[in-house]
Amino acid sequence: MDNLNKLAAGTKFAELTLEEIIAATAGKADKAAIFNNASQAWNHAFYWHSLAPKGGGKPPAALQKKIAAAFGTLEGCKKELAAAATTQFGSGWAWLALGGGKLQVVKTGNADSPLTMGLKPLLNIDVWEHAYYLDYQNRRADYVGAVLEKLINWDFAAENLG
Repeated sequence: MDNLNKLAAGTKFAELTLEEIIAATAGKADKAAIFNNASQAWNHAFYWHSLAPKGGGKPPAALQKKIAAAFGTLEGCKKELAAAATTQFGSGWAWLALGGGKLQVVKTGNADSPLTMGLKPLLNIDVWEHAYYLDYQNRRADYVGAVLEKLINWDFAAENLG
């Protein structure tokens, strides 16, 4: 945020929300630094809400219904999230998102997010090494499994579903 505030100072971006900055700067090479800092701040803040101390378990009924329609089962959804998270090359994110009324799993690199794809993010998993390296070293799959079984905040995803 400090870097973003420095970059935005004295510009039209200084008074915008993170979402507005992301929308205004996505895909613009001359605004890449502003985009990267704004989007990473947003992605990380979203990630903290995607976790809960007693997470995991079953999603609320409305979300469970959407999951069943898109993935067949909750296990099918978690399998797709795990695949996206473990196959994201380098730094990035795995997301459960809503597009066209249907849930989907997407993965993004670096600062990108479903916001830049016209999708509505419901939750995410951080797969930047700093998210897991101290506890899991290079065992990203173990970290992702632990997040999905013990920490994922289905209530937050359901709230975002609307």
